[in-house]
Amino acid sequence: MAWLVVLLPLALLLGGFPVFLLLLITTVVALLAFTNVPLTQVHIALYGAIDKFPLLAVPFFLFAGEIMARGSLARRIVDLMLAIVGWMRGGLALSVVGTSTFFGALSGSSVATIGAVGRLLYPRMKAVGYDDRFSLGLITSAGSIDIMIPPSITMILYSIAAGQSITQMFMAGIGPGLVMAGVMALYIVVVARGFQFVDTEPFQAKRLLAALRASGWALGAPVIILGGIYAGIVSPTESAGVACVYAIFVSVIVYREISLAELWDVAISTVYLTAQVMIIVAAAAVFSWLLTISGAPQALAGAIVGMKAEPWLILLVINMVLLIVGCFIDPASAVLVLTPLLVPLVQAAGVDLVHFGIIMTLNLAIGMFTPPFGLNIFMTQAMFKPKLELIYRGLVPFIIINLFTLALVTYIPELSLYLMRKLS
Repeated sequence: MAWLVVLLPLALLLGGFPVFLLLLITTVVALLAFTNVPLTQVHIALYGAIDKFPLLAVPFFLFAGEIMARGSLARRIVDLMLAIVGWMRGGLALSVVGTSTFFGALSGSSVATIGAVGRLLYPRMKAVGYDDRFSLGLITSAGSIDIMIPPSITMILYSIAAGQSITQMFMAGIGPGLVMAGVMALYIVVVARGFQFVDTEPFQAKRLLAALRASGWALGAPVIILGGIYAGIVSPTESAGVACVYAIFVSVIVYREISLAELWDVAISTVYLTAQVMIIVAAAAVFSWLLTISGAPQALAGAIVGMKAEPWLILLVINMVLLIVGCFIDPASAVLVLTPLLVPLVQAAGVDLVHFGIIMTLNLAIGMFTPPFGLNIFMTQAMFKPKLELIYRGLVPFIIINLFTLALVTYIPELSLYLMRKLS
């Protein structure tokens, strides 16, 4: 059975089959060919996978993020970031990183972040003389910070697949997410010295205060969403529901930027996105169940233990695998398929599963902008119509510095675990 569950999915993937379909086909073929298990078990596993209360957080966070992206919250956050760092050389580029980081606490979708931030800041960067290659590479890569900043859909799915606390995952993601943003910001500060143009604006306390007032409701969103979770007032799922109510209140009543008809359109869009995620959740659960009954994870873990490989080497190999997978498959699919296979390995190596969840999330975040098939790349290309080669070249330095971030997060567990232990 082992060769089938490896080769058949690869063949179907190369044939252009959707991820959920190749997982289901492989499972059914393996059950028919190698077991006496009735196919009714497939139905049970499918429905059992999505019959979980924590998964309600997914459509709620998607809905809240979509509402906030369509309103003026993104523009207000951009104005605030420009007021804070616009006086620095490379201020526009730093604003891309800052806005993407903040937007991560609102959205949960890397592609949505690129859409909101890119439309607002790319024209400004181009107008003052930023090189297209640098601008496109920055916007494409900075969007992935969103995946690392809670509330993160990828973290929710990993927590469910690995049996870990969503709240602890969110706590653990704050430090690495800020490190990712900080390393990118540091790189911008260094390279900005060589810019042959001036994109700075004088710092004005009056402008900063005005931006703070204008963005006050937007700033309240992460406080309510994450503060309620960390204070133990609401669960992550309940917090997602609160986020929806808050987003509707701010966008429809306070700012009056979204009509009830547009709210309906947002709801329909969220239904489609939720369906895409849930069908992968269900199919991946069936495939994971197949792997479990085949004994593959246990056999692989036993082989690794038998080799007596050092934990750092195991993590290095896993990172390499995840980086490759991440540039071909979306994070949701990768997490749900690979988590049941990799968890026994890292447990055998003595790696904390929450820490490993952050490592996995960061790998897949980097994969989102890694050529040739990172999803962020195609979003940027669809928005601004540059040649893919130009985006690829612009991404090279950002891939390198994010690999450095990955090394820090992988081999310094306290970056992930310190805040989690303090807040738990």
